[in-house]
Amino acid sequence: MASVTDHILINELRVVSVIGVLDHERLSAQPLQIDVDIHVDLQNAGSSDDLTQTVHYGEVCMQLAEVARSTSDQLLERLAQRMADVVLSFPHVLAVDLTLTKLRPPVPEDVQSSAVRIHRVALRTSE
Repeated sequence: MASVTDHILINELRVVSVIGVLDHERLSAQPLQIDVDIHVDLQNAGSSDDLTQTVHYGEVCMQLAEVARSTSDQLLERLAQRMADVVLSFPHVLAVDLTLTKLRPPVPEDVQSSAVRIHRVALRTSE
């Protein structure tokens, strides 16, 4: 695979989700932020102006929000992996960097957020 430097960025997608290990975290939804860097070759879309030649980021947002809202996962790591799998299922996606942030982590210190960042590569070799 040639080096691809094209990216579609989704910044600060905010959703609420029941996620966490602690008992009180399982009682109500809490805010999460999702940041996604989709690695994709945008040359064909740039030449053709054809949506089918790129990744529909609105669809990506809707599917990621649905995964977050319907999760029963405890760990951010698990939810981030499932979200990365969703992004990788879209045609043309070569890789994804995904950051999943818990905006109000339940820790007894003054911390604004906690997050996991993962990088995953598509298994397919061509479109």
